[in-house]
Amino acid sequence: MTSVTLATSTGSLPSDGDPQSLESRLMSPEPRGPQQVIYEDRYQKLYRVTAEVGGSTKEYVVRDSGHRAGLVVVQQGAILLVRQYRLLIDSLSWEIPGGGVQGDESPEEAAARECTEETGIVCRNLKPLLSYHAGLDTLCNPTHLFYAEDFVASQGKHSDPHEVVQHEWVPLESCVEMIFEGAIADSFSIVALLSYKTLGGGL
Repeated sequence: MTSVTLATSTGSLPSDGDPQSLESRLMSPEPRGPQQVIYEDRYQKLYRVTAEVGGSTKEYVVRDSGHRAGLVVVQQGAILLVRQYRLLIDSLSWEIPGGGVQGDESPEEAAARECTEETGIVCRNLKPLLSYHAGLDTLCNPTHLFYAEDFVASQGKHSDPHEVVQHEWVPLESCVEMIFEGAIADSFSIVALLSYKTLGGGL
């Protein structure tokens, strides 16, 4: 493991400084203040909060979107991708199936549900791939990724044809090429696909 030396706000540690002591001060914040909700709807909550860290007070404005789950569905080396419109790029985006965790469902249940809603494919025997935080300061959106190779096509069409324009099976190597060409641009799908690829595809 690589050793990391922490720097003070002036850019370096004093010659007699104690990096471990500095790290303990930075990593042990005082209790946070109460959340002051600025805005809230069924998809997200925006709130202001202050925290005492290392003797300093810092104010944060946090967007809490709840937990998110996604699914890498694999069929003979090909990955199931969906294509849908995204506002911030004003274009269609290739992504893995996924979305928010609702109510009392588990991340695994949410990933399977989202896949069925978006593609009409019902996945079974989901396996955990990776969990991570999309942000650590101002974005609260814990993300859970799974993969599955066991699935069947549902009898009906996916529930929201206006949200997903199409879905397609794309070879894993082509997915990786699409990432570096910018054709797959959202971090959610990039993390999922590269994690699956890095861990050996089939794991």
